[in-house]
Amino acid sequence: MTKVNGYARPHALVDTAWVDNHGTDPNVRLVEVDVDTSAYETGHIAGAVGWHWQHDLQRRPVRDIPTREEWAALLGRSGIDNETNVVLYGDNNNWFAAFAYWLFTLYGHQEVALMDGGRVKWVAEGRPLTQDPPQVLATTYQAGEANVRLRAFRDQVTAALGRADTALVDVRSPKEFSGELLAPENLPQEGAQRGGHIPGAQSIPWATAVAADGTFKSAAELRSIYGEKEVTPDKATIAYCRIGERSAHTWFVLTELLGYPEVRNYDGSWTEWGSLIGAPIER
Repeated sequence: MTKVNGYARPHALVDTAWVDNHGTDPNVRLVEVDVDTSAYETGHIAGAVGWHWQHDLQRRPVRDIPTREEWAALLGRSGIDNETNVVLYGDNNNWFAAFAYWLFTLYGHQEVALMDGGRVKWVAEGRPLTQDPPQVLATTYQAGEANVRLRAFRDQVTAALGRADTALVDVRSPKEFSGELLAPENLPQEGAQRGGHIPGAQSIPWATAVAADGTFKSAAELRSIYGEKEVTPDKATIAYCRIGERSAHTWFVLTELLGYPEVRNYDGSWTEWGSLIGAPIER
């Protein structure tokens, strides 16, 4: 396991050594989800299945998360049943791995964790990768009803504007927050008609939560980072980014590591808000 570091739910993380020792255990299923969707084919941890975030973690053509039935089918064909201990990891400090974690939690899976540091830390430590496909025995998965308390929709965001008991957290880069950019510098400049941020949102980039090696900072450091911006556990919190994956990373920090009781991920995020007719925008 990873070091406790004062986390509210330390079992939400495992370290690379734990994965090296237990990744092929019978009741463990590793899942890699990357921003770079070609990374898995170049080499992955032995036994890991690869999920394509554009195909597996969203509906098409409707923009939405997978339905309960689609989610159950994905897990079933990935060899995951309701008792499986799932460990997620990926590139970019686990952006889409965190989004998958949020979906697992939203649909009620009990045994799920992130590999602290993600793919980059595994590679930096010289741990092995393989191109061999994993052995997968399909299962029948029973997904729960979606816990809508973990998700924010645009009307809820609108209702939160100006409320002292609610914190809005913009986890994008400072240039995205200011409106100079519509997307991260290394990704396509598309997805919203206007730049800027939701009025009243605090700028706390997702990357402030991680150390140089990609692992999460201690609970004390994290409490200081968010507390300085008045994002505290006594408030309802809504996190957003561009499409919901970086804000899922922050949702993980606030919910699992710090134990905030009411945190929602606005997965519509800036691609929705920045294109809504009449939606207020600050720059």
